[in-house]
Amino acid sequence: MSTIKDVARMAGVGLGTASRVVRGKGSVSQAKMERVQKAIAALGYRPSHAARSLLYGTSRMIGVYIPLLSGTFYTSILQIIDTELRGAGMHMMVAFGVSREDERRQAIDGVNFLIERGCDGVVLFTSPLTEEDLAALGPKRERVVALNDSFDGMPGQCFTVDHKLGGRLAARALLDHAHRDIAVIAGPCTAADNVDRIAGFMDELAGAGIAMDDIWISERDFSSAEGRAAAMELVASGRPFTALFCANDEMALGALSYFHEAGIRVPQDVSVIGYDDAPAAAYSAPRLTSVHIPWREMTRNGIAELLNLCYGFNRPVTRTFPVSVSLRASLAKTAKRRRSPA
Repeated sequence: MSTIKDVARMAGVGLGTASRVVRGKGSVSQAKMERVQKAIAALGYRPSHAARSLLYGTSRMIGVYIPLLSGTFYTSILQIIDTELRGAGMHMMVAFGVSREDERRQAIDGVNFLIERGCDGVVLFTSPLTEEDLAALGPKRERVVALNDSFDGMPGQCFTVDHKLGGRLAARALLDHAHRDIAVIAGPCTAADNVDRIAGFMDELAGAGIAMDDIWISERDFSSAEGRAAAMELVASGRPFTALFCANDEMALGALSYFHEAGIRVPQDVSVIGYDDAPAAAYSAPRLTSVHIPWREMTRNGIAELLNLCYGFNRPVTRTFPVSVSLRASLAKTAKRRRSPA
């Protein structure tokens, strides 16, 4: 591959002059500029990643760390990030965990990988990192934003929502539809946002006189397969229930799949409510009622802040994101206590 030195040699100019022409910055005579441009064309020169970093002082690349690449949820998030970065002339590099074992170590390794590859900044999504882990990044922490997470050491760089409120809204939606025999498929207890939404859900039910001991609950891994397995276990238990709350939409879709196969009608026999309001929620059968988390707005504003931090942009940034419930066909009022069809 040709290098900038080859271009300078062929054009008969100094390395600094060739670099200024490639960058499009700095004073260069018209004659020298034309010679450099002809040399670039003749050699087919394209700056490598390392060369671009030297030329521009930045890699123009942002790293993204996500804890586990599974299902469809992160696909839409990554699309939003990529669109925002490409619109600013940047690109992304992604690292992710491979299991729920030792998630913190995987996150530390992933973030270090992104930094070592020259990323100008890093996006953390629902990270298992601690305050101490972020402090260990030193000055690099100033170019990190956290999505769906909060850290006391960098509050202005965190973008999240009130997941306890989200859980409360899910419970209130069921209570407003006269449901009191309720089952729950929760996410992993290691996920802080899951813990918050389940806590808010239980608090709202407790305020309505429904004790936690009266609620069937199963902890799963956020996947559709586990949602389906939990729904199967719930029905087999014979436990009475008229409504099911799933801590994310993917598990809710898995549950809907099993209920359809088992001849359990939604919402005539059982109502189902999910969480996230992922794109697929509006296209399930029946269409899934879900707690709406404004992922697009949260992500876009987090990226705007990171561009400001890394490149001196002055983009407006919002840090408050409302949570609501998208009511669809999977939720209906219950007229009487229904027993599990097991």
